[in-house]
Amino acid sequence: MNIAYKVGGSEYIRRLIKDAISDGSRTATVVGNYIIDEAIRLPSDFTLILDGCHLRLADGCYSNIFVNEHHDTELGRTVEGADRNITLLGRSSATLDGGEYNGLSERNQLTDERPPIWKNNLLLFTNVDGFHISGIRCVSQRWWALNFIYCRNGYIGDMYFLASDVGVDENGERYHGLIRERYDEVLIKNADGVDIRQGCNNITIENISGFTEDDTIAITGLNGALERAFAVRGLPPDISHIKVKGVAASAFCTIVRLLNQGGVPLHDIEIDGVRDTSGENSYFDLGLYAVRVGDVRLYGERHATADETYNISIRNVYARNTYAVSLAGDMKGITMEGIECADGCKMLLDERISQTK
Repeated sequence: MNIAYKVGGSEYIRRLIKDAISDGSRTATVVGNYIIDEAIRLPSDFTLILDGCHLRLADGCYSNIFVNEHHDTELGRTVEGADRNITLLGRSSATLDGGEYNGLSERNQLTDERPPIWKNNLLLFTNVDGFHISGIRCVSQRWWALNFIYCRNGYIGDMYFLASDVGVDENGERYHGLIRERYDEVLIKNADGVDIRQGCNNITIENISGFTEDDTIAITGLNGALERAFAVRGLPPDISHIKVKGVAASAFCTIVRLLNQGGVPLHDIEIDGVRDTSGENSYFDLGLYAVRVGDVRLYGERHATADETYNISIRNVYARNTYAVSLAGDMKGITMEGIECADGCKMLLDERISQTK
């Protein structure tokens, strides 16, 4: 599909926001197709409407498309510096597009003057209290599409993801269709849809569809460089009271992924309605999990205890992955019902340390 883009999209949308603040409406609408070369900061108590527009990252740039106003500032790392009540609404197939891959990866970040990998998020919110994001297509994300750290009281809904399915063979030739045995050839790795990270709570995620190279929805509590960069002083690190409803997607790894290590509690999570659609596309051969909680692999300083991973309900899952549900590590208060398997999918991979239910 050939789309004609206007350059200067970042500056254009900044002017729209400035004008809407000046006239008191605090609402702006973007129409048209634009190249984005610098992140656009969304202020508190503001609504930005993307009306049929297509916003594509510039070739070779290292930038998010949207961040909140006080993201990556000292004020933004305090409770008092939280941004509040930000709304981003998509209409008529509004699209955020990663464009041509810039080569930045988890392996080469911070080398040869490259920035950290989170510059490749399409949207990155840190310390936002009150947000609503809906009705947007996210395509060709260069890493995770939407990333939330220390955010609360939010809604993410009616989102569609279409990650790259390009592999590069030993001769440098590109091909479409990811193959499990040739994972090293995947061009854009860890291309998630929605990532809910440390310090997030009271968020609803619903009506999510599409294809992601790694996890469609990842709810992940770790103590890595990302979390240390944007931790909010005075707020607990817990990820809690997250509701995931109505996900119909295909993922090369996992459709809904839960993981916590290094002392970050993860609790009171509801997952209701996950349908694996991998048989309806040709983007990859077979996904691993529909729902996955925990991991035997160590990512943080230590594995979580049962007092840190608890009250998780998993309901109404239809899977044709390798496993419908995977549970690993120590946890308690895990409930499951309505798990249905097709095409040889196994119902449960159980690697729990504690069998406390």
